[in-house]
Amino acid sequence: MHPLHDYIANQIGDRIKDRRVVVMYDRREELRPFFAEIADGRSASDAPVAANFGKRKASLYVFDGSFLKARFAVEDMTSGDQPEDVVIYIPGLDRDAKGSLLMELEKAGTFYQQPALKQFARLVLRKRFTDVAIDEMLKSDALTYSDLAGMAQDDGGGGQGTSLLKSVFGTTDTVAIITDWLGGTSYDADIQAKAAFGELREAALARMGLALPADATLGRARQIVLRYVLVNEFRSDLGPNADLQGQVAAAIKNVPEAKTSDHHKAVREVAKRLRDRHSTAYVEAADKIEAELGLSAETVNGAALGSIDTFRFEESAVVTACFDLIASEKFEEASALIGARESSFWVGRELSRKSVWAVCKLMLDLGLVSAAVDRTIAKANGNPATWVDRYVSEKDGWFALDQAQRRLEAFLSTLDEEIEERAKAKIRDLYENTVRRMSEGFLKALQKADWTVPGVLQQIRIWSDVVASRPAPVAYVMVDAMRFEMGHELIGRLTRASEVQIRPALAALPSITPVGMAALLPGAAATFSVVSNKDRLGASIDGTFLPDLSARQKFLKSRIPDLVDLTLDEVISMSTKALQKKIGNSKVIIIRSTEIDAAGENATTTTYARRVMDNVVEDLARCLGRLAAIGVGEAVVTADHGHLFFAADREPSMRLDTPGGDAIDLHRRCWVGRGGATPAGSVRVPGAKLGYPTDLDFAFPASTSVFKSGGDLAYHHGGTSLQEMVIPVIAVKLKVDGSAKAEKDAVVLTHDFDAVTNRIFTVHIELGAASKDLFAGARKVRPIVVSDDRPVARAAIATGADLAEGVLTLPPAVKANVGFMLTDDTVKHVRIQVLDAETDAVLYVSKKDIPVRLGV
Repeated sequence: MHPLHDYIANQIGDRIKDRRVVVMYDRREELRPFFAEIADGRSASDAPVAANFGKRKASLYVFDGSFLKARFAVEDMTSGDQPEDVVIYIPGLDRDAKGSLLMELEKAGTFYQQPALKQFARLVLRKRFTDVAIDEMLKSDALTYSDLAGMAQDDGGGGQGTSLLKSVFGTTDTVAIITDWLGGTSYDADIQAKAAFGELREAALARMGLALPADATLGRARQIVLRYVLVNEFRSDLGPNADLQGQVAAAIKNVPEAKTSDHHKAVREVAKRLRDRHSTAYVEAADKIEAELGLSAETVNGAALGSIDTFRFEESAVVTACFDLIASEKFEEASALIGARESSFWVGRELSRKSVWAVCKLMLDLGLVSAAVDRTIAKANGNPATWVDRYVSEKDGWFALDQAQRRLEAFLSTLDEEIEERAKAKIRDLYENTVRRMSEGFLKALQKADWTVPGVLQQIRIWSDVVASRPAPVAYVMVDAMRFEMGHELIGRLTRASEVQIRPALAALPSITPVGMAALLPGAAATFSVVSNKDRLGASIDGTFLPDLSARQKFLKSRIPDLVDLTLDEVISMSTKALQKKIGNSKVIIIRSTEIDAAGENATTTTYARRVMDNVVEDLARCLGRLAAIGVGEAVVTADHGHLFFAADREPSMRLDTPGGDAIDLHRRCWVGRGGATPAGSVRVPGAKLGYPTDLDFAFPASTSVFKSGGDLAYHHGGTSLQEMVIPVIAVKLKVDGSAKAEKDAVVLTHDFDAVTNRIFTVHIELGAASKDLFAGARKVRPIVVSDDRPVARAAIATGADLAEGVLTLPPAVKANVGFMLTDDTVKHVRIQVLDAETDAVLYVSKKDIPVRLGV
């Protein structure tokens, strides 16, 4: 038989294989000759005959006018639980979708409604001819099955119409041919030698509607086609509000316009394939044409652009438009604009530009959550427990506002690129205004409830209600100034946890370290107070005055003689063997982290403080992983208080006079003492109202203001805001199955530098041979940079693969570019590691230290 017969037979054979019974309606009777070939001279109208449909054997019955006869003819073959393979051919009729007597057979099997004979022929002819040639061959409506069979027959002589381009490019796909020709000059010599340029011109005309000059050289023709393709793609993607003026409009108008939808479709496909397969040639051509047309962010409004990134200027124009929309609080519009472009070809080529887009996205996240929180604040009632519930809600908790703000400010702190100031100012104002409303509302609710919050765990009960009930050994991790949102983020990083529970607790007032850390100790639930001793402020438990760390450590030792007291840095820095020896058989391991509060209180710039704070969650996760590896299976992580951390210090108008009087202690967010006045914009509460048997009074700013107490940073705590008072209590059951085993050759990491000379540096990561064998799909990995086993840089941006929360989803056969942002400028050397995101198994580690020479 011939290729057309074989193709149709195989198509029907595939359907027989899937459904066993196939009913074919052929109103125009185009396939009568085909079924005559199948029947091989036998009559299939009286009774079914055996026939071959490709590799599938089946019984063929040809309808002769009676549906009852057809049904009766195949009854024995189709009535059983498992029907035999049957094909029923019905020429001259359309299918009756509602009343067909063969409906039962069609439902059990399948049916063909008017097979498209020319489409069958086109698919067969594509093996030998280009689409342009096929269009010409099939344009007549008088073609019969016999005609099409003759066209499909390959006589081996390269008959009339055989494509010259196929002999050059190895394909008859004209879009692929045009794309590869535009991508370089490597085919030009063969095109000339085989005189295929004429066919190439015909292909451009037929597929894209572009008439090339007959006297054009291949080089000139290539430039004409490139301009035509790129300008038409760009033009078709402009929004309805695009208003091109002057020289730009005139230059674009001079390029012929694709007329039909098929031409536009081909143009877009050629442009897309050029970007995918010939990116270097595409960039060179696009930059040249952009310059010639005078296209720029100044001449074309980014908001008028669509979703296709034809020219380089579009990326900066769109992100500029996004920043403008953010500055105007049009977050939904900005989100739609950036959402259509964030995987832009141009963004992916330059990591520095991707960081600008990342900032824009973080601003949008903050703007959208700020607007959402604003809408719900007005609905909050006077019950402070309701305010806490809304702040910590898993679904749409207000803590997401603080998380979005921290992520944005931390990212900005590592960025060297200039970011549009109006957008930054607007988004920061929105955050501060929302926090102000939250703070004022929560304080009013506290006052209305007489400073009690029933139903919410009190900080003084964390030891008795949470820690004491955990099986030993248990690690009790006390993190100075960790906000609830940071605790929530930590949960997502605990790869060694089998069970995790987070709940909020309300910090004791004032929310400062001597008070909060003492409230976490054994015995606090029974006899906790805030007192003064010789004009020094501290907490009291069972009559023991606890003003500082030394006093608290001594108190703990008296209550738990065999406890071990370590810092977070010690746990991370010790070898596994030394850590095991240090802990020994202790039932309680106290781990203290002061990094967040120390950075906030002591850093000379908010930028440095942001970088330090951003590492703490990672440090805590690594700490718990190390404890699990030596057999500590239980942990409770909590904080003494949270904090407020704005982008800048409080304005003079937000600095309140202090109450004066006999001041025992003064912080920017609290005053403790006796007597004095209550300044405007503040509230005073007797210690007895807070449950303390003391004669001290406490004063707090009523909003997000601060007392005049010195200092010039934007970091504060001590007050009554949700951010300062709501702390996380995380109870964790850890997997103690030993350290995750390293995997060799799981990933391959390369880089183009001998030393880190910029805060942002790039590495290339791909799956190695071992990982490809073990994992059929993508693998989630966590790239990190450490110095002396402490994380000092974070994976912030990536191209080629998705990066979220520091986790890179790496598909097979993909090389991702990952941009790290150095968060500690003081380190002298680093090593790069790649961990499995699920188990923390080491997949890669640098063989030697990489020097850090910033500013070189």
